[in-house]
Amino acid sequence: MSLLLRNATILTMNDAFDVVDGAVSIRDGRIAGVGRCDEASHDRVIDVAGAIVMPGLIQTHLHLCQTLFRGMADDLVLMDWLRTRVWPLEAAHTPASLRASARLAACELLLSGTTSVLTMETVHDTDVVCEEIADSGLRATIGKCLMDADDPDVPGRLRESTHAAIDEALALRRRWDGAASGRLRIAFAPRFAVSCSRELLEAVGVLSARDGMLVHTHASESRGEIDIVRARTGMDNLPYLAATGLASPRLCAAHCVWVDDEAQGLIADHDVKVLHCPGSNLKLGSGLAPVVEMRRRGVTVSLGADGAACNNRLDMFEEMRLAAVLQALRVGPGLLPAREVVWMATRGGARTLGLDAAIGSIEEGKRADVIVVNRGGAHQAPAHDPYATLVYATTGRDVRTTVVDGRVLVDQGRLTGLDLEGTLELAGREASQLAERAGVV
Repeated sequence: MSLLLRNATILTMNDAFDVVDGAVSIRDGRIAGVGRCDEASHDRVIDVAGAIVMPGLIQTHLHLCQTLFRGMADDLVLMDWLRTRVWPLEAAHTPASLRASARLAACELLLSGTTSVLTMETVHDTDVVCEEIADSGLRATIGKCLMDADDPDVPGRLRESTHAAIDEALALRRRWDGAASGRLRIAFAPRFAVSCSRELLEAVGVLSARDGMLVHTHASESRGEIDIVRARTGMDNLPYLAATGLASPRLCAAHCVWVDDEAQGLIADHDVKVLHCPGSNLKLGSGLAPVVEMRRRGVTVSLGADGAACNNRLDMFEEMRLAAVLQALRVGPGLLPAREVVWMATRGGARTLGLDAAIGSIEEGKRADVIVVNRGGAHQAPAHDPYATLVYATTGRDVRTTVVDGRVLVDQGRLTGLDLEGTLELAGREASQLAERAGVV
């Protein structure tokens, strides 16, 4: 089906940051034209007068498996949050509850304008998440969580042998990488240095280099985490990961809140990608990441909501606003301007995923991952500057249309493929049973 979005203000997010008034033509899943386009030759024409058309938002750090944990793991610091809530809940997941969690996340993400994600799932049953996301229409890079450290605080169901963990990650890649017409990819996802042996991290480094797979991990999120890594290894977090061979352009490191000059230099020198999650960093009391300083060094910093267990929303517009205002508090207003934050949420995410040639901007030939955002609400008016309107005034509820690979997945604010009411009913039932199995409420 061919589609035309006409009468739009188009934030292309191309290298010149061109803002174009006109139409976006979509054919065969790709952007076919930007600006003046022939309306008559399209199967469907949508008039989006007064709205912004922009690239779909790209979230680079999520845990879809944790969506059912929303409201079950609040008011805790990171390590207590993991040990007393998240790990027991992940261990208690069944294929049915994982399916409900991923489906609920997909509904929330699509309705609020996210079209592509990088997500770390739990240790077991990751095929279920892949099935759900393939059916949802989202674009996703998915990793099975790797945890092989001998830690008595970790439930047995989340601990695997080193070889079993790696073998299953590779098997998952054989089953799913490139599936759903290329929308799905598989990454390695060692949870963090605390829960992974050095043997596992070194093996992941070798295999990532061999196969070109992304490595998705957490790094330097909290002081407590860093203290554990230092006590075990004698090194800070990022230098330790580098010592295992993981530092490369394929390494996607979530958080990087507590990174000193040495760690920032290491990140920049190896083109490590940083995944900034301001909402979860605030809620867990972890700290404020030095985003401005890392970007000055040329580091690619993208955005993510983390998970519903520690945010508790998956709304990328909220993450954009928080990213901007928190850096204004840290280092001063204007040092992370709104236009750059939109870049982080689009082009920065695409670059992190290694997909900058395919998504992240509205340019002819790229995949048609685009969203239509209303800007006529009382909370947005008079909407003088489109970037400021998006970052400081807009919420996910202002998204009108979401298109992935040329398919309209949200039309006039309603999901076209997923059953929201049925998903909410399923999620409530599975969440209650999950909490009972985990013994957390």
